[in-house]
Amino acid sequence: SRRSEVLFVDYIAEHLTPNGRAGVIVPEGIIFQSQNAHKQLRKMLIEDYLVAVVSLPPGVFNPYSGVKTSILILDKSLARRSKTVGFFKVENDGFDLGAQRREIDRNDLPRVKGEVVKYLRLVREGTYMDGGDGVVFEHGLVVEKERIGEDGEFNLSGERYRKTSLSSANYPIVNLGEVAEVIAGQSPPGISYNSDGNGAPFYQGKTEFGEMFIGKAVKWTTDPRRFAEDTDILMSVRAPVGPVNMTMDRICIGRGLCAIRPESERLLKQFLFCVLQQLEPEISGNTGTAFSSINVRDIKNIEFPLPSLEVQGEIVSEIEGYQRVIDGARAVVENWRPRIAVDPGWPVVEVRDVATVQSGFGFPKAFQGLTDAEIPFFKVSDMNLPGNETEMLRCNNSVSRETLKKLKAKALPKGSVIFPKIGAAIATNKKRILTRDSTYDNNVMGIVPLPKLLLPEYLHTYMTGIDLSDWASDAQPPSMRQTTVAQHQIPLPPIETQQGIVAEIQAERDLVEGNRRLIEVMEGKVRDVVGRVWGE
Repeated sequence: SRRSEVLFVDYIAEHLTPNGRAGVIVPEGIIFQSQNAHKQLRKMLIEDYLVAVVSLPPGVFNPYSGVKTSILILDKSLARRSKTVGFFKVENDGFDLGAQRREIDRNDLPRVKGEVVKYLRLVREGTYMDGGDGVVFEHGLVVEKERIGEDGEFNLSGERYRKTSLSSANYPIVNLGEVAEVIAGQSPPGISYNSDGNGAPFYQGKTEFGEMFIGKAVKWTTDPRRFAEDTDILMSVRAPVGPVNMTMDRICIGRGLCAIRPESERLLKQFLFCVLQQLEPEISGNTGTAFSSINVRDIKNIEFPLPSLEVQGEIVSEIEGYQRVIDGARAVVENWRPRIAVDPGWPVVEVRDVATVQSGFGFPKAFQGLTDAEIPFFKVSDMNLPGNETEMLRCNNSVSRETLKKLKAKALPKGSVIFPKIGAAIATNKKRILTRDSTYDNNVMGIVPLPKLLLPEYLHTYMTGIDLSDWASDAQPPSMRQTTVAQHQIPLPPIETQQGIVAEIQAERDLVEGNRRLIEVMEGKVRDVVGRVWGE
């Protein structure tokens, strides 16, 4: 194989000592991809190394990567004594799964860790040599190795083996193919594409249909091959696998999508949409090479409980009520921006009259990488860390005061407003407030307000309405000069007025955060409603 993740896992496994152990975080392709090298690797792991798999939700490594991952727990001695593999699943890790990774009150990690430790202990004691002694795990299941290798795929997706997981549902369990037609998309010839609105609107994959409903088409085809009707649900079938959406019109679909057409006398479109949304994390691809994909047969085999049409309607009605609240709260969160209503009577001053402008410093790599020194050291990338959306609360590096003195650098005081000063990062328009004395590299610039003249929060709010690109040169890459920033003019109300503006904006921000929490509560209620279908 030339796949680096395959070679990486193989290298670690082969280099374990006779009693060696390892925990390896791997991309999801290792779990299910059907290339010979992937299957050979999984077969080798199951026979000689693997004792447990912990599935992580997509997004745990945001904002750096949203890729779905799992943890392989290897124990060379234990694996050869055991006839089973434990599969465990983490739904929440204490933070939401968006780019900001905000803290939430749901965290499965302690319980999953406890169950993994318990399972490994039972295996060491011999209890799970032959399938256990009636022990049931809330966040996992145990599967015999023989069963995992039955089809020659050695698939490491635990949900694949959860045959009895729906047995306690309140309603009969059906396969999707029993109550709906599944239609694979087919891409038209490239020569038929146009952006002039000629022919049928064409959608290729998930990236075009967004989070909720199909948006306006940007591509059309005069030679459509496969259609989705307005009664259908769309599913993304490749990179990524699983996300669903609703069609509102008749559209042409490409090979990145499939149309799911419910039998109207047995299945409501809105009910199926809600169920598939909840099942999305468990729908995994098992075909493909460069990226994951799923075939029509496996989509038809998706299992779910099927209530009567009357009960389906009641469930949909309840969920739609919660969804209206979610949509309203989300509109507040997405559209709120702090704004200052500038009074024409306020004096206008240059930045240098009320603040100093300070570029960053060049730090040799030998002085980077510390995490326990006194002074935080920031780069542009640190502005993306979870929790750093407005204030710089977290850092990846720090330096000592002795190092600053040696390099003839200095720490900028708490309250300084920092932002990128060079390259494409300028266009991101990130502005952050330092929460303690800190320093930063020479790709960052900061404005240090003078006490009693300019409040940091007022300056930051005013700067949110400024496009940093206007301060940059036309050179490539663009960059900023201290003098340009220092000469920029800003309105300056009295300090008491600034305090009032800051308090008002903070009150608005608190309301926005309240809406963010409301979204989480309502989404939890939606999960609870769908969970009741399964008897949970």
